[in-house]
Amino acid sequence: MEYGFEKLGRYGRQGGDGKQGGVMGLGAIFARRFSRLLNRPLRLTRRDGEKLGHLEIGELGERIAVDFLTGEGRKVLYRNFRAPKGGEVDIVARDGKVLSFVEVKTRTSEAFGRPLDAVDREKERLIERGANEWLRLLGTREIPWRFDVVEVVLREGEVPKVNLVRDAF
Repeated sequence: MEYGFEKLGRYGRQGGDGKQGGVMGLGAIFARRFSRLLNRPLRLTRRDGEKLGHLEIGELGERIAVDFLTGEGRKVLYRNFRAPKGGEVDIVARDGKVLSFVEVKTRTSEAFGRPLDAVDREKERLIERGANEWLRLLGTREIPWRFDVVEVVLREGEVPKVNLVRDAF
C-alpha cells in the first residue's frame, strides 16, 4: 500500500538499495551543515537596535525548525496549515513513510520551563483538528502518522538550541 503519499509527491530518504530509512540524503547533509540559521550566532535585534517582537521570534523559530527537520532527512510538505474549523499545524513533514505533524515552540529563555511545557491539552486539540483535516484532504487515515514538537531556544549572540521530541502527545 502506498499510504496516500502519491498525492503529495515522491518519498524522501532512500538508501542505496532503494528502501526507505537508508543513509541520510546529500541534501539533508548540506542542509544541516551549511544552514546559516542552525550554525551561526543569532541577532535578536533589528538593525535599528529594537528587539524582535514575539511574532518575529516565532517566525524565526519556525524557519530554524524547517532547516533542522530538513537536516534530519525529513521532507517538509507544508508550513502553517490552517484548517477551516480552527485547527492548525506549524509544519507538516514526511519522515520516511511516516507523516509528522510538527508544533514549533520557540523561547528566548528557559527560566519558565521547557518550550514543550507550553503545549497544553488545548493546544494539542488545536493541532489534532488541523491534522485530522489534513488527513481528510488526503482521503485516507490509513497511513502512519504522529505528533512531534520542535523546541527552539534562542539567545542573543548564540547558536540556536534545537530539540526534537518525537511522539510528543
